[in-house]
Amino acid sequence: MTGSSARRSTTPPDGSDPAGSRRRPLRRDGAWPLLFAGPLVAGIAVFYLWPVVQTAWFSLTTFGVFGGTTFSGLDNYRQLFADPLLYRSLLNTLIYTGVVLLGIPIALYLANLLNLPGLRFAAFYRVLYFLPYVAMPTAVAMVWRVIYNGDFGVLNFVLGLVGVDGPYWISTPGAAIVAVSVVGLWSSLGFSMIVIAAGLKNIPTEYYEASQLDGASRFRQFRSITVPLLAPSIFFLLVVTTIASFQLFDLLYAILGTANPALSESMSLVYFFYQEGFVSNDKGYAAAIAMVIFAVIGVMTAVQFRLQRRWAQGG
Repeated sequence: MTGSSARRSTTPPDGSDPAGSRRRPLRRDGAWPLLFAGPLVAGIAVFYLWPVVQTAWFSLTTFGVFGGTTFSGLDNYRQLFADPLLYRSLLNTLIYTGVVLLGIPIALYLANLLNLPGLRFAAFYRVLYFLPYVAMPTAVAMVWRVIYNGDFGVLNFVLGLVGVDGPYWISTPGAAIVAVSVVGLWSSLGFSMIVIAAGLKNIPTEYYEASQLDGASRFRQFRSITVPLLAPSIFFLLVVTTIASFQLFDLLYAILGTANPALSESMSLVYFFYQEGFVSNDKGYAAAIAMVIFAVIGVMTAVQFRLQRRWAQGG
């Protein structure tokens, strides 16, 4: 039987098309997903995509003193890439990001300890570690300003007990960004522990029991079972922590202030953007800085997703 005769044989005598009748309800239902997704798509377009497009346009313009813009092409970018403050702020942001990322292996180790069977007050310890993450950055900064104080700070007092003369931590170039980075690591540790603890709950205990019967030590279990099965959680923390670290501003602003002599050597990319856009009032130049931040975060996130195929998924 040929294809045409087969199609004719499946067509009812009245000429109706069952396949077409099945397709028509699908076409009618196709509007419902758009209806439900419409508000979300509109919100993303208005509050996320449009500001990116607008900032990209502003980065190609020069703002007048009394308002108005003049198209200047790539002049802002030429000036920006010749500005040493861009590279200094980028280096400071990378230092901060690197120090904060050290909190992930620390959180992995602590979460594994808190997951040990029979440990008393484990829930209390988790809450204790998580409190700095939910605390206001300004309050956290005020406490650490007292700790870092060069004259009567707790840190220099402890160092003095062992014969070490501590510097003025938050007003010394080089030491200031490290001091802020330590605070960032301390603040983000609780969030990383919560995410890793949730991943630990999803690992079947049978894996550990079987490896224990084979004579595996706790370290071997940690290295061969815990870490590989936590790869998706660790990857999630890498991406989220990197993006959050590149947005460093409030903690740096609250700890260093605006009259700090080490500020020019310790500012982050977002602080550099704030300095040019809201202090110097050069909004076109600030928009160019914002686009550079956007591009750097995009590239780093893309690289992390690329590496995920080999590491988190084992491909």
